[in-house]
Amino acid sequence: MMTEEKYNFVKMYERSFRENWDEPAVTDYGTDVTLTYGQLAINIEKLHILFKECGVKKNDKIAVMGKNNSNWVVVYLAAVTYGAIIVPILQDFRANDAIHIINHSESKLLFISDINWEGIELDQIPKVKATVSLNDWHPITLALDPKKINYEAIGAKFKEKHPEGYWAKDVHFEDRPNSEIGSINYTSGTTGFSKGVIMPLNGLAGNVRYGLESGIAHKGARFVTFLPLAHAYGCAFDFLSCLAAGGHTWLVGRTPSPKILLKAFAEVKPTVILSVPLILEKVYKKMIVPQIQKPPVSWVLKVPFLDEVVCSKIREQLVQAFGGEFSQMIIGGAPLNPEVEAFLHRIKFPVSVGYGMTECAPLISYTPISEGPKMYSCGRPLPGIMEVKILDPNEEGIGEVVVRGENTMTGYYKNPQATKDSFTKDGWLRTGDLGLVDEDGFLYIKGRCKTMLLGPSGQNIYPEEIEAKINNMPYVLESLVLQQEDTRLVALICPDYNEVDADGLTREQLDEQMEDARKQVNSELAAYEQISIVKLYPHEFEKTPKKSIKRFLYTNMV
Repeated sequence: MMTEEKYNFVKMYERSFRENWDEPAVTDYGTDVTLTYGQLAINIEKLHILFKECGVKKNDKIAVMGKNNSNWVVVYLAAVTYGAIIVPILQDFRANDAIHIINHSESKLLFISDINWEGIELDQIPKVKATVSLNDWHPITLALDPKKINYEAIGAKFKEKHPEGYWAKDVHFEDRPNSEIGSINYTSGTTGFSKGVIMPLNGLAGNVRYGLESGIAHKGARFVTFLPLAHAYGCAFDFLSCLAAGGHTWLVGRTPSPKILLKAFAEVKPTVILSVPLILEKVYKKMIVPQIQKPPVSWVLKVPFLDEVVCSKIREQLVQAFGGEFSQMIIGGAPLNPEVEAFLHRIKFPVSVGYGMTECAPLISYTPISEGPKMYSCGRPLPGIMEVKILDPNEEGIGEVVVRGENTMTGYYKNPQATKDSFTKDGWLRTGDLGLVDEDGFLYIKGRCKTMLLGPSGQNIYPEEIEAKINNMPYVLESLVLQQEDTRLVALICPDYNEVDADGLTREQLDEQMEDARKQVNSELAAYEQISIVKLYPHEFEKTPKKSIKRFLYTNMV
């Protein structure tokens, strides 16, 4: 447990607000809304008054659900600095899932965007005392006197409490040791029903500490925040680390298409970029692949020394596309396609891959560009913060990845059996991932324990590795490798219909292309990994907010 004053989670923000009072803190991208640290602190103080008027007590739960915006940030920080427990709900959750989370967490207040509220009825969340709009702070529903908690009433009480104004010297938050619970974050896993991760302030502080000490976040840093703040990855670094350091984050509330993001990167010129693989892979496929497949370029790339000139030009083009001023791009949330990673490594593009999970808020391992990360690895465990070991490794050194350290959860909310099952008898947290650690301490993830398949003679098959090869084939958007009862492997493929239409392919020609892809991929695989059948799927697979495919929805389709 981190007990030093400088790593106390609440005190880090108390200091940051005081020291950066007049500096910009958050901007709602695409609008003229920017809050300085001082304005952020004032809005937090007003919410503290609202919490008191609503009878919120220490360790009560406050839920927040909506797209990334400055009001979301205010609610999160107001809750944890008041002594309450924040319950972030991913805006992409269906109404029924959101209702379950609100009730299961016993949240007393709900801050929600107007569009997310449309699917919820008041009688479905009986324990909630008040529901407040994240759009403009208006009360949506009340089990209290509306005259006491409307915007004007809270403003009046703020002036009454601070007749001479509220300034940096007035920022004093609740004294909370890091052992107290900071959040209950419900997972968005690919294998079924979500669970409430109980995260002490210590776990949040451990991630922020690494963000600061590694230089990911620093005073004056610029972030473009397009990962959902309700997800642990974006929350820990785009938001919490940035504001603890005195940085400035632009919050993208729209669907993060490459077109929107590249425009934002060009305007903001971020100092570091946090992304999931899907975004980078799409940019690579649309911007880079067409160039390197042209005969002159493809030929030059095979010629020693000449290839360095082409690689340098491609790298510069890609760097400029992402704003031109970032020190590194950090990939998390899912594995980066190996072919994409290999090419980026070849052109010396500053990208590295980290590994984490909601249960670690989220970071477990990462190695910055400056320290020389190894290709295909997820870096080393965070020094002084996290430990990793491989449980019951096979002859190749592959086994379940288990972890322990500052960032780990204390368990699942109101789910003692799941909590017990998630830890080994000697206290290591089971990740459910298969991996290995090399002689230099670098971690490599091979796949999920639950998705690993067995070949006809008991060989281990990692479907994610095969899918990465399939996804690089022409006319393939994404794929899933599944196994029939007779152990034969089936590739469920969603074609890239934009590419198909652009080239005018008929259905028969598309089938031929998929068969060619199957043969090409099989030529790179061991006999027991061969794809026997290809089936086309009509649209993109359903995904979690971090863009991982919900595999459990498709296991019965073969």
